[in-house]
Amino acid sequence: MAARRPKRRKTALVVIAGLAMLAVMVGLRFANPPFVAAVRELTFDYYQRLWPRDYQPLPVRIVDIDDASLKQFGQWPWPRTLIARLTSRLTELGAASVAFDMVFAERDRTSPARFARSLDLGATPEAARVRALLSRLPDNDARLAQTLAGKPVALGFAILADASGTRPLPKAGFAFGGTDPKAILPPFTSALASLPELQQAAAGAGGISLSRADTGGVVRRIPLVFSNGQALYPSLAVEALRLAQGAGGVLVRSTGASGEADTGRPAIAALRVGAFTVPTTAEGELWIYYTPPEPARYVSAGDLFAPEREAQLRDALEGAIVFVGTSAVGLNDIRATPLGGLVPGVSVHAQAAEQIIGGTYLSRPDWADGLEILITLALGLLVIAALVATGPVPSAIIGAVLAASGVAVAVFAFREASLLIDPIYPSLSAAFVYGAATLQQYVVSDREKRFVRRAFSQYLAPELLSKLEDQPDAMKLGGEMRTLSIMFMDVRGFTPISEMLTPQDLVHFLNTLLSPLSDAIQFEAGTIDKYIGDSIMAFWNAPLETPDHAALACRAALRMREIVVELNAADAFGFKAGHKPISEVQIGVGINTGAACVGNMGSDRRFNYSVVGDAVNVAARIESSCKAVGSELLVSEDTAHAAPGFAFLEAGEIPLKGKSEPVALYALAGDEAYAASPEFAALKTQHEKLVAAWHAGDKWKADMALTACRTAAPETLAAFYDRFAERVATLRDRRI
Repeated sequence: MAARRPKRRKTALVVIAGLAMLAVMVGLRFANPPFVAAVRELTFDYYQRLWPRDYQPLPVRIVDIDDASLKQFGQWPWPRTLIARLTSRLTELGAASVAFDMVFAERDRTSPARFARSLDLGATPEAARVRALLSRLPDNDARLAQTLAGKPVALGFAILADASGTRPLPKAGFAFGGTDPKAILPPFTSALASLPELQQAAAGAGGISLSRADTGGVVRRIPLVFSNGQALYPSLAVEALRLAQGAGGVLVRSTGASGEADTGRPAIAALRVGAFTVPTTAEGELWIYYTPPEPARYVSAGDLFAPEREAQLRDALEGAIVFVGTSAVGLNDIRATPLGGLVPGVSVHAQAAEQIIGGTYLSRPDWADGLEILITLALGLLVIAALVATGPVPSAIIGAVLAASGVAVAVFAFREASLLIDPIYPSLSAAFVYGAATLQQYVVSDREKRFVRRAFSQYLAPELLSKLEDQPDAMKLGGEMRTLSIMFMDVRGFTPISEMLTPQDLVHFLNTLLSPLSDAIQFEAGTIDKYIGDSIMAFWNAPLETPDHAALACRAALRMREIVVELNAADAFGFKAGHKPISEVQIGVGINTGAACVGNMGSDRRFNYSVVGDAVNVAARIESSCKAVGSELLVSEDTAHAAPGFAFLEAGEIPLKGKSEPVALYALAGDEAYAASPEFAALKTQHEKLVAAWHAGDKWKADMALTACRTAAPETLAAFYDRFAERVATLRDRRI
């Protein structure tokens, strides 16, 4: 019994942790904050991306004021006389109705009278006669109103967030069954509407504003009916359908109507316009089911007046509902859709009309929220039970199978019934429940293991420790050949520094210097092999593979140089404050890239993860050559080729101790940004001239190039070119 109590306690803690997380997830789903709604709507977006609506050649077209039209007729806004011509042309071609996805809120500045007032002709009699003649010409807005009269044309209006607009003139009659829609819909304060005479002349008026509930700027729904608290207005798509059918009004069905279920709160269920009944959300919105971009839907406005296209235009527009809008990017009516692309705003209204005519709807049932909460609860409880009964791995498999089954059912519901059911939140909730429960299980059951891990992490790098945990066999002796970038760092003039410091101050000096330098190496994914007095040996591309290991090593070296400069400037070692004979510290860094053997090396009882090979020896010799070359950062030719984006300068072929052939070395002058700069380009050009002159033994050209290099080089390369000056000086000695 005593042995069972700890196990029962562990199980109880696991269950409590899982139930607590489940309660949080269910509570979040009830509250439905914006980020939860965003996850759900992204899921619905992916339904459409995977299975978009198939385009059918229904009698809905878009007359597009595209870039070609703007080029043909001039910049927007066009004169109202041109809009009148376009309207007349569409009715001549047999359009069943014309809906403008735009607002003519301002008077036409090109009207003769307004144009006359804008002319600066002075006060001469001739100017007065010109103004009088222009004023007697017909007004452009009046001509458009005259054209609209008697035609099935709907003008758009846009909802405003403040009271700066007007109240649109209602055109469509409304009737309702059940709760008054004005008591359900949020009232708008004002709207941006067309000029009063245009509203009077037009047969219809429709809202062009899109849903305020959509997240992420993606248009998923559009309102089909609007209210200002006193009157109801249809959307542009509904109004276009009404005019095309010659219907007098729109019927709205809401809760309380005969045959409508009571959902516990007032809600709109559907609306009827002419022969079409349209299911809606509780707020009177329509879920848009998009098709991929379809060129057949569009007719360029510029083509309407092309005589050679008369027959083609009549076939496309006769009997069609025509929406007039723009795809021109400069007119700022481009919308994001669930398909992941951008479409003209007018396309949203046109696709809504297509859905209504084709009877293709997406449905988010009233019971969907309750079902998703129930699935969240059930799936979470099943995961907790499976975790307690079978353990972490089997329960994870069981949870994954259940979640996949839920996704499959939701996809089937979408494909077969166009239902929008969210399987992702229940699945994510189950994952969080599983994570909380297994974390608690880990805390309770593996405390000793975590203690051991913390102890060993003081000696092993975190990356190596993780690899050893995943692959225990790696603890055996042995190694592997791998291409590595190997770094050696040494303090210049360390012997005089050590002689002027007490043992305690020397240890403080080394810790102050080596700690940030080690951090720079590890920040760039390097593995520190060992500390050798004042030196650091490190390497890249083991134990974890890093394809850009040479670049990481170079970046670490540049940062190490910056750190030393910062430490000197802050007098972090106290040399200046202590009036020491040496006031600043300098380092040398050598990097080589090549094949080496890396692995655990030592005895059966004690070993280190290290690297050996000729590439290591070359790296050490390169570092020892930094002083002779005059560069704090020196790399081999192999490293320079492996990190082509950095700023390298050829340092010549310098014989290295222990090598039979000289090795080409390069000074690391800067990072990728400096390498791409005009300053480095100029320096590199002069440096190449210097190297070429040196090899050719041309003293005069070498002096000229050296002077140019000193002028173009940053301060960090001053010592480098001092050493080059010594080499150039030997040319003179040779000639003598």
